[in-house]
Amino acid sequence: MDYLPLFFDLKQQPCLLVGGGAIACRKARLLLKAGARLRVVAPQVVEEVAAMAAASGGEVLREGYRAAHLEGCILVIAATDNEPLNAQVSADARARKMPVNVVDSPALCSFIMPAIVDRSPLVIGISSGGQAPVLARLLRARIESLVPAAYGRLAGLASRFRERVKAIFTDIDRRRDFWEKNLQGPAAELVFSGREAQAETLLEQQLQQPDTQSPRGEVYLVGAGPGDPDLLTFRALRLMQQADVVLYDRLVSEPVLDLVRRDAERIYVGKRRREHAVPQGDINQLLVDLAARGQRVLRLKGGDPFIFGRGGEEIERLADHHIPFQVVPGITAASGCAAYAGIPLTHRDCAQSVRFVTGHLKDNGANLNWPELAEPGQTLVFYMGLTGLREICRALIDHGRSPQTPAALVEKGTTPVQRVLAADIAGLPQLVAEQDVHAPTLIIIGEVVRLRDKLNWFTPASDRTAASH
Repeated sequence: MDYLPLFFDLKQQPCLLVGGGAIACRKARLLLKAGARLRVVAPQVVEEVAAMAAASGGEVLREGYRAAHLEGCILVIAATDNEPLNAQVSADARARKMPVNVVDSPALCSFIMPAIVDRSPLVIGISSGGQAPVLARLLRARIESLVPAAYGRLAGLASRFRERVKAIFTDIDRRRDFWEKNLQGPAAELVFSGREAQAETLLEQQLQQPDTQSPRGEVYLVGAGPGDPDLLTFRALRLMQQADVVLYDRLVSEPVLDLVRRDAERIYVGKRRREHAVPQGDINQLLVDLAARGQRVLRLKGGDPFIFGRGGEEIERLADHHIPFQVVPGITAASGCAAYAGIPLTHRDCAQSVRFVTGHLKDNGANLNWPELAEPGQTLVFYMGLTGLREICRALIDHGRSPQTPAALVEKGTTPVQRVLAADIAGLPQLVAEQDVHAPTLIIIGEVVRLRDKLNWFTPASDRTAASH
């Protein structure tokens, strides 16, 4: 280990910042966030740095640096582009055994500034010892995506209960078990979802009866998106990694399912047309039963659970049984597939609105308001419309939509095997019939489909392979 990582308490402590330009501005922001009192020394100081010095209760000295400026300070940062000056500041500070940092000059530093993930009071520092600062920043970006901003609030909650927990659980192992259970359990999830008061109530209940608490389960209703795992939200990924059991449907792609915790129990509850592995009512009850056993249950649904996903029915049953749950939206198929197909769902010149429509037709489609759907100036997106494609196109034409209206069918959208079949509504059914097309598919109808030739950007792996040959 080249450096010992330390955290300075700089609250109301005088710190010297030599420099008043853009480089100094970045360091001034960090010192200000840490509560330091800034003494800024430079012949010219930009207004933002001067304002931060004033806000800290410090001072700005618009003059050249002198060793006397170090007096009374506990830490110094040299942030200028003048190498001899930086070296002099370093030598003066070292002579006084003061911690000194010279920006981008590790050899002149007695301490270095890490890349910081700030979830105050939780703070993470990443350092390469000055050898590869860009790599440290890239790693910081990765950690930023894995540590929700609410971790700071969770740390604050733990701080408020720390002494009480210590008094109740005098045995260190029991105390550790209590915190491990709550900092990655329902209390933490309440904080992450913005229900901090409920999290406090839950901890209060556990402290009042520490030996009688039964396991408390929860359900995570998570949208898995249209197929590309890179489209998952940060919260979705975090919950997928901590669930004890996962119920998933056939629209969840294998790459997405691979991101679920490895040792989680997996239960397939997929449904096809006229073929349900598990009836919806049984799925609803299974969620209740599993959570009642104290398990963390992940209900993973393709697309978004509230758009033709029957997610509302599932959480309604959970609410009836007072089972805690949270909902994580996913990128719905209409948005994901259209984007990957190069088809904007709305466009100022040709589509001022978009409609999401179920393609499960009953009574030959009489249940849909075809006159409204046939109106021009809108984009129609049909979910689950592969089987009823011919009836959909015929009904639109019969109700006044031009047979030349552009249309596209997207098969397995956003995945490496995505395929787009485009024609008009008069010809699309025959084109699809001539191909070996399988669900999941999405149908997009409207003038926006004409833009595909110009805006198509995504090249599936199958197309790239074909092109290479």
